[in-house]
Amino acid sequence: MEPGSNAHLIGEAGGRARLNTPALLLDLDALDRNIERMAAHCRRTGQALRPHAKTHKSVEVARRQIAAGAVGQCCATLGEAEVLAGAGIPGVLVTSPVVGPGRTARLVALNEAAEGLMAVADDPGAVAALAEAATGKPLSLLVDIDVGTRRTGVLSAQAAVALARQIDEAPGLVFAGIQGYAGHLQHVYDYAERAEAVAAVSERLAHVSSVLADAGLAPPLVTGGGTGTHDQDYRHGVLGELQAGSFAVMDVDYGRVALTEDGSGPFEPALFVMATVVSAAGDEYAIIDAGLKALATDGPMPLFARGAPEGATFSFAGDEHGRVHYAEGNPARLKVGDVVELHPPHCDPTVNLYDVYHAMRGEVLEAIWPVDARGRR
Repeated sequence: MEPGSNAHLIGEAGGRARLNTPALLLDLDALDRNIERMAAHCRRTGQALRPHAKTHKSVEVARRQIAAGAVGQCCATLGEAEVLAGAGIPGVLVTSPVVGPGRTARLVALNEAAEGLMAVADDPGAVAALAEAATGKPLSLLVDIDVGTRRTGVLSAQAAVALARQIDEAPGLVFAGIQGYAGHLQHVYDYAERAEAVAAVSERLAHVSSVLADAGLAPPLVTGGGTGTHDQDYRHGVLGELQAGSFAVMDVDYGRVALTEDGSGPFEPALFVMATVVSAAGDEYAIIDAGLKALATDGPMPLFARGAPEGATFSFAGDEHGRVHYAEGNPARLKVGDVVELHPPHCDPTVNLYDVYHAMRGEVLEAIWPVDARGRR
């Protein structure tokens, strides 16, 4: 057993409070409920669900999502795709363009072994390189459409037609559809404001699809959407597939987003960082062993979910330390050795800071799962 490992606590009563920290916790009951709620949503809307693994980076979580009805997994990087497809996960879609001779060769090799692999492209040169390399099993490519995120994707319907035709005419490639991910809308807090913007995105994707169809290149698949827009993406009948990822574990910022029209949210926090009080010398704050290397730093501050006095707030105090600021009027204080749990501000980069999940069932450590795709490019 590696030093600092919590494996000896698996199955032990009260093991949650005895973990070596900082530790990444995954509430299995909440995770399973979140997975089922999104699966049920997609059953109601008639959309396919291909959850984004950039959030969880876990083969085990991917398997649970597929068991609940997901058609595969999205991956932000080729390295993530290699990990999941290598573990037998079918239907992997690489949602960022794969460019460069080394990565092109890796993608083609992965396609030979993987079941139902797809990738995206937005550049004629990149498509030409893939066509030249794909001499065996045909590679399915989607044309990436910029729907306002200003990140990747072609900028016009005419460019989409040209790229789709190039793919369609290449012997080693298959035109598989289009992708339009509105990343810029996922964290728009107000439901009505977000709904208006989603309608515009859907109109753009519908226009591109229509122009492609007129050119004899009707897209077999239109994929996109996310956790923040999941309750709006289906309403326009354009997206046949949803790429939501964060719903599985959630985070502080998504907790601020009105995911449904009544302001409620169907998903609950399932991801936490546990930390231990290492200093309590002052009366205004205590110090815990979770800092910049334990929690994502983008977005709002982490929130205390458990263990901290009511009203306490968090601030970073360095690479390995954080402060627990006591609320005025609350005399409760922490002591050295106490443990607290925090809800991270942004789930994806927080998960990427850890090698393992501590899979919890209540107070019991049920298993330790590797964060399989951590850092994989």
